[in-house]
Amino acid sequence: MTDPFASPPHGITTDDAETFAGLVGPGRLIGIDAGTKTLGLALSDTRRSIASALETIRRTKFTADATRLIDLTQEHGVVGYVLGLPANMDGSEGPRAQASRAFARNMNKLSPLPVLLWDERMTTLEAERMLIAADASRKRRADVIDKLAATLILQGALDRLRRLADPA
Repeated sequence: MTDPFASPPHGITTDDAETFAGLVGPGRLIGIDAGTKTLGLALSDTRRSIASALETIRRTKFTADATRLIDLTQEHGVVGYVLGLPANMDGSEGPRAQASRAFARNMNKLSPLPVLLWDERMTTLEAERMLIAADASRKRRADVIDKLAATLILQGALDRLRRLADPA
């Protein structure tokens, strides 16, 4: 395997789905719910119709986290990232949104793949509600909440990208 840190490729980050659609070719997308302790990951199918939970990475150092993410990218033929942007309810951005933007900038230095910042307001709450409705235990909810939130983030972006491709 090549060293992902050998030559920085400079990817692009956008919050515009139409711009992102023009930057990615055919292939899968990875959705990311970047929390302070974990990275919840989801993976699209090759047709970009359905998002599925992939993995939860326990965060350590950015380099180790990015290495795992890049390995998964290569393993699954991923062509772009959809990163949740946790905006406040009024649309303003606080420290968590700034941390997500910093994560995107750092990934841009390591990967040529574009990053779509996707408004993730309420996704973790929605994921929690879904797990409670499914009668998941507190421990089970803690184990899967981040990758479920990543799945909701990615599915929202996939739905938007599909509407852009077929506006009818």
